[in-house]
Amino acid sequence: MGISRRNVLYSVGGAAVALAGAGGLFAATRTPSRAVKAWSDIETAPPADVRLDAFRHAILAPNPHNRQPWQIRLTGADRAILTCDLERRLPQTDPLDRQIVIGFGCFLELAAIAAAERGFRLEVAPFPLGSPSGRLDGKPIAELRFVIDPRIAKDPLFGFIPLRRSNKRPFNLARPASREALASLADISGKPVSIKVSDDRDLVSSLRALTWDAWLVELNTARAWQETIDLMRIGKSEIEANPDGVSLSGAFLEALALTGQLSRQQMASPGSTAHQTAIDRYQPTMASGMAYAWVTTDGNTRLEQLEAGRAWARINLEATRHGLGFHPVSQALQEFPEMAAQFGKLHELLGASDGRRIQMLARLGYGGIVAQTPRWPLQSKLVGA
Repeated sequence: MGISRRNVLYSVGGAAVALAGAGGLFAATRTPSRAVKAWSDIETAPPADVRLDAFRHAILAPNPHNRQPWQIRLTGADRAILTCDLERRLPQTDPLDRQIVIGFGCFLELAAIAAAERGFRLEVAPFPLGSPSGRLDGKPIAELRFVIDPRIAKDPLFGFIPLRRSNKRPFNLARPASREALASLADISGKPVSIKVSDDRDLVSSLRALTWDAWLVELNTARAWQETIDLMRIGKSEIEANPDGVSLSGAFLEALALTGQLSRQQMASPGSTAHQTAIDRYQPTMASGMAYAWVTTDGNTRLEQLEAGRAWARINLEATRHGLGFHPVSQALQEFPEMAAQFGKLHELLGASDGRRIQMLARLGYGGIVAQTPRWPLQSKLVGA
C-alpha cells in the first residue's frame, strides 16, 4: 500500500484526523520531551564539579548518525578519560572509524568552550596510549585535565551551544548566504586544519549534483542504507527508549507508522513507495545548498581527524551565531568501496591533492527552525560512576 496522506486517512477513518491533525491531542503529545531534556538541562544551575558542567554541554556535540559513542571516566579531582563505546561505531558507512573520531573532536571542543566559561583550561592529551593502527579499540581517545586559569577568556561561541542544529530542511533559494558569515567561518582555519567556504555559482551547482549523487549511492548500497534503517527511531516511544540514531517524529509520520504504512522493511525495499518517498523528500534538501564549507587536513592521521572535529564544531557554532543553516553532507567522503568514484570527484573538485584529505563538507543556507535532537543523559555516559 502506498504512503500518502489520503491513504492514512482512509485506512483509519475519522480517527486519523485526530492522529495526523496538527492541532489534535495526538499531535500535541508526540514531542519526545524526555529524549531532549539534555538541552534544557544546560540552562539549570551548573554542578559544582566543572567536569560535569563541561560534559553536559559536550554531549550535545554533533556526531555521525547521532550515535553518541562517548564514554567518560572521572579520575581524581580534575581529570577524565574519554573512550569510545565500540558498539556505537558505524562499520558500513564509516568502516575506518574516521567520522567517529571527528565526532569526538566535536565533543572535546564543546567541553573546552564550556570549561572556559567557568574559568578552566581544558588540557587534552590525545590518544595517550597511542593511536590505533586500524579501527578504534578500547584505548583512550583522550586524557583530559581541567586546570584553573584566571587568564583564560570566555569563548563567544558558548551561548550558541544550546542553539546549534544540523538543518536538514531545504534552504531558501532566494536568499544568498551572507558573505560576512561565510568569511567568519573561514577565519576559524588554523594548523593542522584548513576551513574553506564558497558560494561560487558554478561550484555550488557542481556540489549540489555531487552530494546528491553520493547520497543516492549510500541509499542504493543495501548494507550502508540498512545501517541507517536499523538506527531509525520511529515515533515518540522509540525515540524516548533510544534517544540516539535517526529520529523520525511528528504526528503525521507517527500516524503512518501506527497504521502500518511506514516501516523499516518498507524503507529498505527499493521500488517501494516508502523507499521512493525518502528520495522525493530529500532531493529538494540536497538541491538547495546556497554555499558550502569544508574542512581539509594535510594528512589523515587520528590526531588530524580529532582536530578536524574540533574545527567542525566551531564552524557549526559560528554559523549558528550568524543565523546560517548548517547541514553536514559528507556522504562522498565515506570510505566504503561503492563511494570511491564520488570520493575522488569531490577531492578533485575542491582541489585536495598530494595526500591532503577533505574531512567534512557542509551545505549552508537559510531554513526554518529545527527541533532539538535526542540525547542520552550525561549520567548514562559516565562509566564507573
